Amino acid sequence: MPAVVWMTIARTRPVGFAIGGTLLGGAVLLISVQQGWIEAPRPDAHLLFTVLAPLLIACGAGLERRHGNPPPPEWTSRRNGAIGFLGMQFVLTLVVGLWYAMLISEGSDAPPSKALPALPPGISMVDEGVGCGSGGCWRSATVISQDGLSRPEIIRALGFRQERCWPSGWLLDWRDICVGARENGENVTIYAGWR
Repeated sequence: MPAVVWMTIARTRPVGFAIGGTLLGGAVLLISVQQGWIEAPRPDAHLLFTVLAPLLIACGAGLERRHGNPPPPEWTSRRNGAIGFLGMQFVLTLVVGLWYAMLISEGSDAPPSKALPALPPGISMVDEGVGCGSGGCWRSATVISQDGLSRPEIIRALGFRQERCWPSGWLLDWRDICVGARENGENVTIYAGWR
């Protein structure tokens, strides 16, 4: 939508194409994050795009003003409508992003498969699954040693004597993702979950 808004207020071709192309590029990146093609926190990516797009449009309008062409009379009403639209989009993105980060994603999704640690040579994954409980959802996998390592040796080889956590988002997604390994009967289970 910011690219469409820009098209309604752009007055010069060089600046218009440069800003419009940048906005479309940002939209493609945002869609890539949303589809999971690029790994980034979704609510934060939406907020970042929604903040940067109006700033880019304001810079474009400033650059066009330097060309000295007076705007046509109807341009002021289009500009005011664009400002109103982008302001409404920002507020909606902020509210929906906070709602998503705080309510929907809490316990309703498991971390992606990429969150599970990479396995060293000689250790392989037998199965992988997702589980949910009162504390949220997690992804886990059973691993075995092809070299005859014991369960404590597998955990040591994985580098998980204790659980490790890091932030999963930048601004709106405040959850931490925690990864670890534990003995599970005859096997070792690696897991990734939200905290």
